[in-house]
Formats: sequence, C-alpha cells, structure tokens
Amino acid sequence: MANFGTWLYTRRKGRLIGKDGDGRCYYESTGPARRGGGVERPERWVIYLKGEDPSAVPPEWWGWLHHTLDAPIPQEERKPWQLPSQPNLTGTAQAYRPSGSSYKTGQHPPATGDYESWSPEA
Repeated sequence: MANFGTWLYTRRKGRLIGKDGDGRCYYESTGPARRGGGVERPERWVIYLKGEDPSAVPPEWWGWLHHTLDAPIPQEERKPWQLPSQPNLTGTAQAYRPSGSSYKTGQHPPATGDYESWSPEA
C-alpha cells in the first residue's frame, strides 16, 4: 500500500515489471540512477500490500530487487523441494515456538535435574 508520494513517483518514473503470486507489484525506473561507487543502474522497488514488511518478498523477486539477477526467477524454474515463501512471523501468534518454550504453553517447564549451578572456586 503506497502513500501518495510513492504512488506519484511510481506513476511518473516507474515501469511495471511484474507481479508475484500474492499481488505485490515490482517496478523499475525508466532511466538510470547514479548509486554509490559511480554505478549507473535503474532503481527497483516493490509496492507492498497493506501491513506487510520486506520479509514478505519471495526469493524469486528478492534477487531481482537487489540487482543480483537481471530478471526474476520464473515460477516453473523452482525446484520441487523449494517451499513456498513465507514472511517472517516473529512477534505474531504463528511464530515458531520450540518445545520447552514458556511462550508455547504459557508455563515454565519443570526442572529435569540435569542442571548444576556453577560457583567459582575461592
């Protein structure tokens, strides 16, 4: 969800390159932009869906955004063992909670007796 300034800049200087499976739009500037080190290359950006953060960008588009790839990886070139992209779920109810975590059950697990406290030798 773009604010007015981003929307206006995108309309004036952006060229739609494509959309991912979730509907995010990826743009490239129509002219080169000078970046650090004197390298001239077009700017690339994404218009996120409402409430998303950058971890929502799938890997096939991440490489293109960061100028690692010249074009996004087509969906048909993905390997069968590659899982679908997921955003970072840290801080949400769907975040990974390992067994023994007090966040998983809401209670601290009982002591198992395999811990010995350390004390310095005087």
